[in-house]
Amino acid sequence: MYLSDLVIILCRPSEPGNVGAVCRAMKNMGLTRLRIVAPRPGEAMDPWNDAVLRARAVHAEQVWDEAETFDTLAAAIADLPLVIGTTRRRGCHRKAITMTPEETAAFLQDHGGPAALVFGNERTGLEAPELDLCNLASHIPSNDAFPSLNLSHAVQIYAYQIFRALKPGLAPVQGTLVPGTWVPLDRTRIDALVQSVSDNLAGLGFYRKKGREEQERFLRDIFGRAGLTIEEGRYLGKIFTKAVNLAKKGAGPS
Repeated sequence: MYLSDLVIILCRPSEPGNVGAVCRAMKNMGLTRLRIVAPRPGEAMDPWNDAVLRARAVHAEQVWDEAETFDTLAAAIADLPLVIGTTRRRGCHRKAITMTPEETAAFLQDHGGPAALVFGNERTGLEAPELDLCNLASHIPSNDAFPSLNLSHAVQIYAYQIFRALKPGLAPVQGTLVPGTWVPLDRTRIDALVQSVSDNLAGLGFYRKKGREEQERFLRDIFGRAGLTIEEGRYLGKIFTKAVNLAKKGAGPS
C-alpha cells in the first residue's frame, strides 16, 4: 500500500480551523487525499470562513483545494474496499474489532489497494450508523478522565504512524494497470456481493428469524478486510448461487 492510496474522510466537520489544521497534518505526513462528508451549513464550507481555514492550513492549501465533498458517508466510500472508522467509544454496539493507531498502521502496511480512515464530528464523533459502514474500528488510548482529542490532533497521530509504516515511495501511475495486479473489490462491488450471498441464503430459508441485517454487516466487514479481487468475488458469488440451485433441485454436488 502507498501513502497515496489512503483517503482521510471527515464526517460533518463544524470548525473551519480544524479542517485547515487537518490539511496541514496530512501534508506533514505525505497524505493528500481528503474527503468531506456533509459539512454543517454555515460553517466549515462557507466562503467567508475560507480565510480561517487557509490560515490554519499553513502552506497545505492544496490538500483543501483538491478535497472532495459528499452528501453521505456511503457515497464517500463507494469506491473504496477498506474503511476504518475512528472512535473513542468502545463496546458491543460499536465494533467487535478495534485497533490502536500503531496497529492500524501495521494492518494497512499489509493491505493492498486503497483504504479510508474516517473521523467524526468534533463534538460527537462518528454516529453508530456511520461506524456500521466501516469494516474496522480504531481508537486512540487516552486518559479516562479526559479522553476526547481535538480532530486535527487525532488525524496527526494516525498520519504519523501510517507515514512511519508505509514510508514515502514511488506510487503507481494513476489510471494504469499492470496485468496480474491485485485489484480489490471496491465498496460498491462488496455491497453487491453481500446482497447476492444474503439473497441466496434467504432462498434457502436461512433467515426465518431475525439476523439478516447483522449478518450482512458481518459479511461486508470480512469481505472488506480480506481484500477480495474482482474475480474472487465473482467466484464466491457463484458458489452460493450454485448451492441454492442444487438445493432447489434436490441434487447432489457435480
